Amino acid sequence: MHRRELLKILGVAAASPFVPRSAHALLRAGVERRLDAIGIQLYTVRTLMDRDVEGTLAALAEIGYTQVEFAGLHGKSAKAMRAILDRHHLTSPSTHIALDEIRGHWARVLDEAQTLGQRYIICPWLDADQRRTLDDYRRIAHELNAAGETARKAGMTLGYHNHNFEFTPIEGTIPYDVLLAECDPRLVAMELDLFWIVKGGQDPLAYIAKHPGRFPLVHVKDMTKGGEMTDVGKGAIDFAAIFAQSARAGIQYYFVEHDEPPSPLDSARASYEYLRRLRF
Repeated sequence: MHRRELLKILGVAAASPFVPRSAHALLRAGVERRLDAIGIQLYTVRTLMDRDVEGTLAALAEIGYTQVEFAGLHGKSAKAMRAILDRHHLTSPSTHIALDEIRGHWARVLDEAQTLGQRYIICPWLDADQRRTLDDYRRIAHELNAAGETARKAGMTLGYHNHNFEFTPIEGTIPYDVLLAECDPRLVAMELDLFWIVKGGQDPLAYIAKHPGRFPLVHVKDMTKGGEMTDVGKGAIDFAAIFAQSARAGIQYYFVEHDEPPSPLDSARASYEYLRRLRF
């Protein structure tokens, strides 16, 4: 039963405080849901963005995307990029910023994020020499906490995006668990990349259950049974089961991503169409 049909059945009585609790529970349970907004990480279309920023963003908006997550500004100023977003009725809740930029140009990064209307600034990667030991991960976490405090004062939130290397144990401990333990949840959010956590041999549902509210953003990318990246909906990841736990996870933003699509816009369209139809 769809929510609209259920509301018709319950009618105005559903809003009444005298309706049995079971009726309100019916509204919350057994009702199909779908994504209200679908975003895309622009790394997916980076080769197109390098050639034609406005044309690429216009094409994504035409597909149906309403949100974009940046991975660089492709030679544009933040002000110019914001104007392009506004022309095509797109918003940018989030951006990926390299750790070196966070370390060396944090004030400028925050200023550009404010211009673009972004809420989250995500550290997307750690170089191999930055993550050799568990102590390295602890130092990174404390560094992110400090930068996150500055971001919070500016009205934004710093975050961290995983790959699969964080799930390779060091001395019997999973580094991602160290990050979750050492990063202050008030200061550092986690952007959960669903492909990479599965590729790393872990269950996203188990992490959501253990760390509720820690994952306000997710990268929606799919994996074949053979472990290859593919368009969303063409692989084996059960997105409906994961998204059914969105409230528990704290998910607010869903960004499609494919690192090496043969045809970036075709990939973006196929993934969008699957998610548009997805019910959970």
